[in-house]
Amino acid sequence: MDLQNIQKLFPSDDGNVDQQQHLLDLITGLIKELDLNKNTEKSILGETKNRDDDFYRTLIEQSAVPQSGKEMTKVLEDLLDLVQGHPYHTHRFVSNVLPMASIPGILGVLTTILVNGNNLWDVYGPAGAEAEVKVVSMMSKLVGYDHTKSFGYTTWGGQGAVFTGLRLAIAKQFPKAKEEGLPSNLYCFASEGAHYSLLKSVEATGIGSNHLIRVKTTADHSMDIQDLRKKMEEVLSAGGIPIYIVATTGTTDSFGIDNVKEIKDVIDSLKETHPLHDVHVHADSALGGFYTLFNSYDFETNPLNFEANVLEGLASIREKMQYVHLADSLCFDFQKLGQTPYLTSLFLTKDGSSLGLLDLEEFETPYVGNRGYGSYHTGYTLECSRMASSIAIYAALQAFGVEGYQQILANYVRVNLAFRERIEKEFTNVAVINPTIGPVSVFRMYAEKENWQNEVAGKATAEEIAKTNELNNQLFEILGRDREEYFFGDTKKVCLIDAVDSKERHPVYAAKLFTISPYTETKHMDEIMEFLIPRIAEALGVKQEEKELELTY
Repeated sequence: MDLQNIQKLFPSDDGNVDQQQHLLDLITGLIKELDLNKNTEKSILGETKNRDDDFYRTLIEQSAVPQSGKEMTKVLEDLLDLVQGHPYHTHRFVSNVLPMASIPGILGVLTTILVNGNNLWDVYGPAGAEAEVKVVSMMSKLVGYDHTKSFGYTTWGGQGAVFTGLRLAIAKQFPKAKEEGLPSNLYCFASEGAHYSLLKSVEATGIGSNHLIRVKTTADHSMDIQDLRKKMEEVLSAGGIPIYIVATTGTTDSFGIDNVKEIKDVIDSLKETHPLHDVHVHADSALGGFYTLFNSYDFETNPLNFEANVLEGLASIREKMQYVHLADSLCFDFQKLGQTPYLTSLFLTKDGSSLGLLDLEEFETPYVGNRGYGSYHTGYTLECSRMASSIAIYAALQAFGVEGYQQILANYVRVNLAFRERIEKEFTNVAVINPTIGPVSVFRMYAEKENWQNEVAGKATAEEIAKTNELNNQLFEILGRDREEYFFGDTKKVCLIDAVDSKERHPVYAAKLFTISPYTETKHMDEIMEFLIPRIAEALGVKQEEKELELTY
């Protein structure tokens, strides 16, 4: 392969029609062939591959870089082979918060790829810098921050935002920690339902997982404020320093929403009785934050004509989300309810100047920034090379607008309301166990009559909880086996509950319907029930057979 042929593997440098058409033909071929693998009767593309241990072992043994490069048509065939059996977001994909990438999001990523700038510095990535400043301002205004004082940047998921929030929390109380290290008595707090990203963050910063205090949750899966106060007082009394609280505003499994105002009130009241500095509160709004788009919605006139039950559900979410702006920082995972491709997350901090606490000294970045040219250098981010994912976010915000997002977010509520009504009507042994409406419904199966109210009240025994968990685990296996037809989700810790005969708190297993495809509608409820009814019966039958087998011995 000579240099001229190598050059054909790149877009042109002069806009010539031949190379332009070559690239367009390849993209068109990819999309057309991928579309041939779509099937609304399935939740996957094409045919399933048996991806067992031997499958990956074979890949390891057989994979090698070719001595001579392949023709691009052959490369295209290889790419299309990769997507065989890949989950796809037909209306049958109701597993987890894994969205269909919207067309504006795809175009935004394509723009990012074509210019391929480094968003570290606007000299290298001016398009990304411009888009980033725009989306930070847009989302600051929507959430209720003062856009003249707030700032932020795109980062590597909700995990990156939680980690940056912790870095800020440390820097604000201990500005020399970057050079001198951390005190050994710092503590962080999050609910039992919080994402494990904070666990990773306390490990990575050296605070240590033993200094992550888990706060109990209430029946609606939100943080128990009284338990937060109790545990913060215990830390303070023992000489510890509370430094960071993650308020989850929309938990991944159950859409529990912590009350940021109440958390702030606890901090303020403890400052009156203890030598406590401001504790940084980060709203992990990666999932639920998009429902702040309803904070300005006129529920009286209802301009989008939502049905009464949908309007009531949205109003109940707004009631809990209205205090998110009180958080010191927050985030939006656009690759979740923002409907953009991975990875497009946005971190916002109320006090944009605080990012300066994380910035590097000028001599530490000798070849970027700190020049007479270029005005945007993100030396405060953990990343150095940065993808300009803000461009995809910008494209989606421009295309959907507030009303477009309100429509799709309302449909998630609409579908879940319909699902909850139907499943509890069809089954006397199934309970929806997350009362907060949103894009997810978590349902738990019982051997006989549903028993959730007794379980959540701590009236069940540890053995009873474990047996019900095992029954649900059996359902997980059946749903997972048949996920090609309908792809449901599941979790082995939707929450922790007390048992009447145990001092430990016990995890709760449950399956879940997560509406994330724009094509899942209430008209699919009959189809969904037709899928679930025999599989729930099968799970019950399997457990009955196991019980009878035990009795024979």
